Amino acid sequence: MPTRLRALLTVLCAVVLGAFLPAATAHAENRAVQGGRLDWGIKSSFQSYVTGPVAQGGFSLTGGAATVGGSGFRFHSATGTYDADTGTFRAAFSGGVRFVGHRSADGSHELDLTLSRPTVSISGSSGTLHVDVVSKARGTGTVTTSRQVPFASLSLGGIDMRGGGTSVVLNNLPATLTAQGARSFAGYYTAGTALDPVSLAADVRPAAEQPSTAPDSESPRPKKDAKKKPDAQGKLTDGAVDWGVRRTFREYVTGDIARGTWTLSAGALDGGALYRFPGGSGTFRDGDLTAAFDGTVRFTGDDGLDLALSGVRVTVEDGRGTLYADVRSPESTGKKVPLVTFAAKGLEPRKGLVTVTEAPAKLTAEGAEALGGMYPKGTAMDPVSVAVALTDDAELPALPDLGSTAPSPSPSPSTSDGASTEPVAAEAPDDAGGLPVLPLTLATGSLLALAAVAAVTVRRRRARPAPADTPQAD
Repeated sequence: MPTRLRALLTVLCAVVLGAFLPAATAHAENRAVQGGRLDWGIKSSFQSYVTGPVAQGGFSLTGGAATVGGSGFRFHSATGTYDADTGTFRAAFSGGVRFVGHRSADGSHELDLTLSRPTVSISGSSGTLHVDVVSKARGTGTVTTSRQVPFASLSLGGIDMRGGGTSVVLNNLPATLTAQGARSFAGYYTAGTALDPVSLAADVRPAAEQPSTAPDSESPRPKKDAKKKPDAQGKLTDGAVDWGVRRTFREYVTGDIARGTWTLSAGALDGGALYRFPGGSGTFRDGDLTAAFDGTVRFTGDDGLDLALSGVRVTVEDGRGTLYADVRSPESTGKKVPLVTFAAKGLEPRKGLVTVTEAPAKLTAEGAEALGGMYPKGTAMDPVSVAVALTDDAELPALPDLGSTAPSPSPSPSTSDGASTEPVAAEAPDDAGGLPVLPLTLATGSLLALAAVAAVTVRRRRARPAPADTPQAD
């Protein structure tokens, strides 16, 4: 090799490695996972059995879990860690689902199974899905509570988890019931049974944005008198109302009949199983509340479905609450339409907050008309939660965090196991104006491009296995 070319290559390698190694060092740090969702149907045939003519049961959601698609459940608010250098990933999600069936004469159920707090841990080319399980044994009726049972094994196929992007997205990971999971499943299925695939999306904080444990000396400290119990009346400083309308209505909107969706605007937020209408303003006086909130939710779909709810208001008088909204639809249009009523007795401020938590709600006659007659007056709707602040330092309850990205509903390039081959995605530069946190493979690509200038070609080959057969249904 000519001396000048050898020298040029040496300089290029030094420059590239000098830029590349600091990034690799940053990737080696454990970075926090904060925000995201996990979608999993557990096992669709089990759902069909529970709700079918044999078990004649159903399911209920807990902890802010939601339904998604035809038979999936969505768990929220991911927390955990991600090491982009090794690809090690662990994220815990909130929410749960309870299945009941085979009702006995005394009102109890022979089938009673709750799965909650799913946690995904990945190391290398495989992973494990852990869940909290409360199950009733078949025959004996003995109830067992187990924490973080290794319920299912997850196959990543050829996915390389190393990278360093600001999100981790995994689609349709094949899940197989473990021996421990089979025991916790009350023996309904044996170890090795294929479960529904798992999809998840989790936000990863760039290394430079990790939360500091040191106190922030520049942050203002609340004055001593701000912590005093506020008067039993006053003007609201903030507030939010959380309401999901009704689970079966959301499922109808996104299901095979309406084949629709919902969109949020004007500040409304999606909490998975509920919508948050923020920006509360109004007054609280001697247990009575009058408050208005921001945000609009609009449901659209086939067969002329087009329903928008905005201008949400809540009043509480003599322990009785009413939720109003401005309604716009082909069937009904009106201002301040009373949609649901709920109990709200004995409201008192605590730490500057007045709250109503998951109060059971019933549909009004006007609400029934607004929903196009789908449900009669008196139907149980999703519960209503209200939180209003009377002091500047009062903190509203956290909304379920679904993260900034979502598992892709469309097919992705996949391995033989059907999982996405691009689990770690590159993101735009952060708001601080620093360098973007990019996947390791992208940085490697830049190195190869620079080396090509010096007439050096590096080829990287990856074997692609043939598609695997689809598992047979039960």
